[in-house]
Amino acid sequence: MPRKRTNTAGKTLSAPKAAAWRRARARASETVVFTNGVFDLLHPGHVQLLEEAAALGDRLIVAVNSDASARRLGKSGPKRPVNKLADRCRVLAALSCVDAVVAFGEDTPERLLSKLKPDVLVKGADYKPHEVAGREHAKRVALLRLKKGYSTTRLLQRLAS
Repeated sequence: MPRKRTNTAGKTLSAPKAAAWRRARARASETVVFTNGVFDLLHPGHVQLLEEAAALGDRLIVAVNSDASARRLGKSGPKRPVNKLADRCRVLAALSCVDAVVAFGEDTPERLLSKLKPDVLVKGADYKPHEVAGREHAKRVALLRLKKGYSTTRLLQRLAS
């Protein structure tokens, strides 16, 4: 049987469309899980976190920092992100565990979370519960263990050496 061809680019939504998507999921009584990040160079640590997040509900929406937002975070230097926002969203949308992708331009996704009101808000266990921006807009917060030895910064250092 021939493989089904799917264009997953349609999984990338504007903020208003993401809010409509969320309302539709609520009407269908589906549990929506939300996570966010820069997701500059996708690596096994990202994949593990996304798969584990998806397992916490029926649908996973991933919010991605805009290029300017990622630079303002200041953790990775002025040459980051390496990949532009549209490219990072496109790669995330191609993952089967991701149901929707939405970009945000603020320093935190708090405003977006106030519109989406997910059932579960996921971050890495490098956060403490009180540090999770927008936690008051989710029914619960889940902190997932990070895969040891994986980070985009570490990957870029290896590539440079």
